[in-house]
Amino acid sequence: MDLLDYPFMVRALIAAALVGITAPAIGTYLVQRRQAVMGDGLGHVAMTGVALGFVLNTSPVWMATLVAVVGAVGMELIRSRGKTSGDVALAMLFYGGLAGGVMIISVGGGSTAKLLSAMFGSITTVATEDVTAVAVLSAFVLAVTIGLRRQLFAVCQDEEFARVTGLPVRLLNLLIMVTAAVTVTVAMRIVGLLLVSAMMVIPVAAAQRVTRGFTATLSLAMAIGLVVSLTGTVTTYYVEAPSGAAIVLLAIGVFMAMTALSTPLARRRAKAARAAEEVCTRDDVKV
Repeated sequence: MDLLDYPFMVRALIAAALVGITAPAIGTYLVQRRQAVMGDGLGHVAMTGVALGFVLNTSPVWMATLVAVVGAVGMELIRSRGKTSGDVALAMLFYGGLAGGVMIISVGGGSTAKLLSAMFGSITTVATEDVTAVAVLSAFVLAVTIGLRRQLFAVCQDEEFARVTGLPVRLLNLLIMVTAAVTVTVAMRIVGLLLVSAMMVIPVAAAQRVTRGFTATLSLAMAIGLVVSLTGTVTTYYVEAPSGAAIVLLAIGVFMAMTALSTPLARRRAKAARAAEEVCTRDDVKV
């Protein structure tokens, strides 16, 4: 039978496509802000939400979203007010979130084995309600990252200049963090909380090797994320392997290919720039 004949694979492909698009979309801004490891910190704090979901018999996705958003807002407020460094706040998210998740599910009488699917992803177990939740959250992420791309780019590039131009810098910073937190929970069932940061960063890094300009990088990163997510999911259907690991390894492969391509591309651009400079010099001499 064809893989599309199985409802669980259809759900898996839809979820993978949504994650492939949304993770690099917000990741482009995080890379611009030099906060590439933010996904890891938020992934750890989301673990507390997953544990609460299991203990309270509610949706782990929605509970993880709530907890991750609260953690992201708290971290951004701490960073912006200067009470402690961003590194310290990030460390608290890493360790406190992970420890909180393990403690809650242990005290609640559950098994820590339940956290494994959230940590490493389990795309074949995605249910219909999970797809609905991922679709709703993905719509929010794309509305923010694409609809407000000019404002968000300005804040990521230079906060002081953005503030002078009248942009609500603090609100936009909070929005970036909240969107990143939502993206983490979107990707939770597909690549896992421990690998979500890779999908936020690697497609962006690959796109940066061959593109010039923010919009081009954003577009190509989303395209790379979509391709590797779908390819990784299809591959794991035919080869028994973890989908999250396959997707991330494919993304790394694309990054290596883009890196190899970037060297001759850079030489070609440099040659074209020298040629243009020579033309301008000859024109100046004639004048």
